[in-house]
Amino acid sequence: MPMPRPGRRVRYLLPVVLLSIVSWFAWTELTRSRGDQKASFPPASQVCGSEGPLRYCINTAAAGTNGDVVYHHHGRKLDETLWNDDTYFTGMLQARWHAAGVLPPTVVTVSYGPTWLLTPKGKQEDSGLLEDFMSRLPALEAKVGRPRRRMLLGESMGGLNVLVAGLSHPTWFAKVAALCPGVYVDTPFSSLGTLRASMERTGANPKIVFGVWLLARRYVADEAEWRRVSPLELSSQAGPGAPELYLSCGLYDAYGNYEGTERLAQLARQRGVKTEWHPLYGGHCASDVSSLADFLVN
Repeated sequence: MPMPRPGRRVRYLLPVVLLSIVSWFAWTELTRSRGDQKASFPPASQVCGSEGPLRYCINTAAAGTNGDVVYHHHGRKLDETLWNDDTYFTGMLQARWHAAGVLPPTVVTVSYGPTWLLTPKGKQEDSGLLEDFMSRLPALEAKVGRPRRRMLLGESMGGLNVLVAGLSHPTWFAKVAALCPGVYVDTPFSSLGTLRASMERTGANPKIVFGVWLLARRYVADEAEWRRVSPLELSSQAGPGAPELYLSCGLYDAYGNYEGTERLAQLARQRGVKTEWHPLYGGHCASDVSSLADFLVN
């Protein structure tokens, strides 16, 4: 039996390939997301600027504010303009306050770029942002007014940053709210075997852990420097005069933050620090907006 010539086989295959491509594009178009669920609220007025390397936006609710100031430290790859994002938890916070008819704090969102860690000045060139941030507060408060209470709010990378700032300078802040913060039982200088065991315990994504490892080593040079910023180490030195803490984390946090955040809540309570711990059923930065909103205004 004669075999089909190559040219004839190509003619047979071409329609099949074209039909497959058209079908794939049609299915992609049919199943793509058409929009986003959004929070409904009157957006805060926003005035943005910079102080040295620190970029900021001052966010003031349309109905007024209660005299408190919250410094919001964003998560990785976000920026200082996000407060009015109606698809983010910050929009849900504003919607909650608006629905409850309460005056919220003035919120100052701050940023040193897409990724950064607040660390004291050490051996690494990028270190020293903790001192820089604290030194900028008087200039920022000259713009917003002297706060009745000064508070910190952050998620993920920002959650770690606010814990470092609040626990390192406890007399400056009344409250610290850290959502899914980058808190780990082990350190970026632990052995490979220890880190592997940590990933097995927590279910952390190895690619994410490697990224966190690289970020940490940009700002801290060794184990001793890491212990200066580890919230677990800082909480072991805290007393009843430390800022009130709000901690939350999802059980299935792909960054592996649940274990460390739960440990932090236990240590803080043992040291007499007033602490709210909200373990959540969800992934990275699953949030309980209702309890967070109440924490920041009560």
